[in-house]
Amino acid sequence: MPQPHRPHPEPPTPAPPSGPPARALEGVLVADFSRVLAGPLAAATLADLGAEVIKVERPGAGDDTRAWGPPFAADGTAAYFDAANRSKRGLALDLGDPEDAAAARELTRRADVLIENFRPGSLAKYGLDHTATRAANPGLVHCTITGFGSGAGAHLPGYDFVVQAVGGLMSITGEPGGTPLKAGVALVDVLTAKDAATGILAALRHRDRTGRGQLVEVNLLSSLLGSLVNQASGHLATGRDPGPMGNRHPSIAPYETLACQDGRLLAVAVGNDRQFRALVEALGAPELAEDVRFARNQDRVHNRTDPIKALEARLAADTPQGWAGRLAAVSVPCGPVNTLSDALELAARLGLDPVTPVGEGRIPQITSPLRLSDTPVAQPAAPPRLDEHGAPLRTWLSGPDDHPLPPRM
Repeated sequence: MPQPHRPHPEPPTPAPPSGPPARALEGVLVADFSRVLAGPLAAATLADLGAEVIKVERPGAGDDTRAWGPPFAADGTAAYFDAANRSKRGLALDLGDPEDAAAARELTRRADVLIENFRPGSLAKYGLDHTATRAANPGLVHCTITGFGSGAGAHLPGYDFVVQAVGGLMSITGEPGGTPLKAGVALVDVLTAKDAATGILAALRHRDRTGRGQLVEVNLLSSLLGSLVNQASGHLATGRDPGPMGNRHPSIAPYETLACQDGRLLAVAVGNDRQFRALVEALGAPELAEDVRFARNQDRVHNRTDPIKALEARLAADTPQGWAGRLAAVSVPCGPVNTLSDALELAARLGLDPVTPVGEGRIPQITSPLRLSDTPVAQPAAPPRLDEHGAPLRTWLSGPDDHPLPPRM
C-alpha cells in the first residue's frame, strides 16, 4: 500500500553563535540514481548546499565514469568520477534483484528528491517511474534528465559530445573555414546540471508552500539551446545561421585575442566606446577613437580588420602580462590566455580559495563557486567508494522510517 508522504521537516532551529552554521538544504534527502556527469553534478551541488545525498550505483562496476581514465586516483577510481560525486554516501543496488529493487523503492519513498537519467520508460518495471514514486511519496521532487526529452527523442542516447554536434554549438566554435570544434569540457552536461539543480530548488520551494512534489524534466538538447542566448536570438531575428568566428564576438569589437610580443595572446573584451577610448589612449594611439570607422562599436564591428591591425602593432611592444596590468589600471577588461595551472594560481592570488582538500590520499576538489552569507556551503567530503556506506544504509532502509540516517563513519 502506498505510504503517506512524510511531512516536510520544519526549518532547522538556527544554531547558536558558537555552533556550526546552518546549511540551506539541511534535512533534505536526495536519492541520486544518475550516472556520468549531468545528474551526478546536480546532486553534488545539492550536497554542497547541505543536502544528504545517497548515490546508488550498480554493484561491481558502479558509475561508468569510475573507469573513465587516466588519470586515476590512488584507489584506482578515475579523476572524472571524483569531479562530480563529492560529499555523497555510496550504496550499490542491483535493480534486477527483487530485494535490492525494494530497497531502492524504499529509498525513494523516504527521499525528498530523486535524480535519475535512465532512458524514458525504463524505470517502470522496477516501480521507480514518476507515476509510482509519486503514488508512494506525493511530496517527492522527481528530476529526470534525458538527452532529447521524453517524446520523439526518448529512444536517443544522450552524450555531451553528440549534443554539442547536433545542437549547433560545434557549428559556431572554431576558426572560420576550419573544422567544427567541441568545447574543451563537457559543457552541455555542466549546463544541464545547473538547469536540473535550479528546477529542483524551485520544486522544493513549491513543496514548502503546498506539500506537493512534482516532476522536473531537463534534457541536454534544450539546455544547450537555452545557453546559446545571443547566437540563437540573432538567428531568430534574421533567419541566418551564425558561423564560427574563432575568438571574435559577432556583435562587439574588439572582443577577441590580440597578438602581443612574440605572438603571445591577450584577451581583450571592449564592451563599450568608453573602454575603447581608454584602450587606445593606453596604447598611445588616441586618434583611433576619433576615426569615424572606429569611434562606435557598430562601426568597429563592420571594420574590425583595420583597428585590430593598429592595436596589434602597438601591443607588440610588450607581453600579455605587461599589458594586462596597464590596461586593467584604466578599466579595460583583459587578461592573458592562461593554462589551468595559471588560472588556479590567479584565483588563489585573488583570495578565492579555488581548491579544497577532502582527505589524505584523495584528489582535492574545486571549491564550490557559491557563497552564501548565512547558510554557507558545506565543507566537501571525499567521493564515496563503490558501496562504501552500503551496510548501514541497507539496515536503515529495512528499519522504521522515523529513524534518522546513520552517521557517516
